[in-house]
Amino acid sequence: MPSKPLRIATVNVNGIRAAFRKGMGSWLDTRDVDILALQEVRASTEDLQSLLGDDWDIVHDPASAKGRAGVAIASRHRAAIHRVELGPTEFDSAGRWLEADYEVAGKVVTVVSTYVHSGEAETDKQVEKYKFLDAMEARLPELQKHSELAVVLGDLNVGHRTLDIRNWKGNVKRAGFLPEERAYFDRILGAEDDAAYNAGAGLGWVDVGRKWAGEVDGPYTWWSWRGKAFDNDSGWRIDYQLATPALAATVKHYAVDRASAYDERWSDHTPVVVDYAL
Repeated sequence: MPSKPLRIATVNVNGIRAAFRKGMGSWLDTRDVDILALQEVRASTEDLQSLLGDDWDIVHDPASAKGRAGVAIASRHRAAIHRVELGPTEFDSAGRWLEADYEVAGKVVTVVSTYVHSGEAETDKQVEKYKFLDAMEARLPELQKHSELAVVLGDLNVGHRTLDIRNWKGNVKRAGFLPEERAYFDRILGAEDDAAYNAGAGLGWVDVGRKWAGEVDGPYTWWSWRGKAFDNDSGWRIDYQLATPALAATVKHYAVDRASAYDERWSDHTPVVVDYAL
């Protein structure tokens, strides 16, 4: 019989202790996830292990400031090695970038959990966001050289195209949909030989969600808690799985686990789950 696909999920939990109080554990119990990337953990490694249980191997990079950010990767496989450094030494990426290598079916799969700054147009917060995106763009070719089977998961806090935000016209001057931010994704996702993206300067990574869903609105992954955003599906698609071409070629299924009702949400984001047949 063929082996089971590798199921990788990512979700910004908006505080994992609060997420578990609201029902995250029930979701996890039913999804048969092999590797789980988490963002905005806002908890200790001990908290993570207690909530997830001893069946999970956990690597965790907390933020410099307590109670902020924090990224982790939990897996049914033990990480062979993990790395947390990103960008110049003077740049604080703590709690926002975590790499781990896993041996799966005799191959090395590199998984990155990342939480890009939300930013704020024309402020220092936006400057920090661009610094992070610069570092990320520089790291991606190195990742692909390290392993042809690599995937960057997480809350990237940018809607790449008009399809990725319901109310895109009202957000063209706001962080998350600024032309300068979207240009990073043009470069990351553009093929090396595709002149449509920055005169062929693309890095060639694959947006698994867009490739699977096609040219449709969404499917969105974040909705404001305020108003009727969730009920009206006025969301943003800012949670991604960006894969190398070799890994993207193995995708068998893509899902956005949107809650069935507002009061069943345990985060303002929803999990993005992909099956890779290695």
